[in-house]
Amino acid sequence: MGRAYDPARAMRERLKVLEAREKGRATARAVAEGVAETVALARSRGATFEKPAAQRGGRETPYRRQAGLEWLAKKGRLNEAQKRAGEAYGACWRRAGSAPPIGSTLEVQPGGGLAAGPSLGLVLKQAAGRQRAQEELAAFRTRLFGQSDLVTVCDLVCGQELTPREAGGGEREAARIEAVLKVALDILALKPSRAAAG
Repeated sequence: MGRAYDPARAMRERLKVLEAREKGRATARAVAEGVAETVALARSRGATFEKPAAQRGGRETPYRRQAGLEWLAKKGRLNEAQKRAGEAYGACWRRAGSAPPIGSTLEVQPGGGLAAGPSLGLVLKQAAGRQRAQEELAAFRTRLFGQSDLVTVCDLVCGQELTPREAGGGEREAARIEAVLKVALDILALKPSRAAAG
């Protein structure tokens, strides 16, 4: 036989449900406010973000940080050849600088034993790939005549994916970085001559 209806217990359970909902809403508001503050601070430093509109009745969509090249291309400030050259430089820059994580030999895994790291063959393959990328990056920099301003803006905007304003810290410096970047990308977009290659 079931328990008799207790209005006080039913009210307590109803209040618990309402309290849990309100806590969930308060947490969601706090998270949204924190994200908005973080995005606002990043924007004040020159970062750009995309936020697709939420579908009607759908969940909130996340912010997506735009890379500097992507932002410049969307604004019509780079042509397709410049964008491709910048993307190639940036991908090479990131491969050349990537190092595999070095695991601790003291890291114990569940089930006993020490953590198994990557095989020696994989480590050597990654190192060879990184070496090729470093050589390719050196070739890109040679095509830029080793000129420090050209190399630096390519490292910042193409490699680190900063916007010109993030890289420069202000509007005036951002305009200078953008102008230097366009020159560098025009140079990189040119096919290397056989004389330079040989």
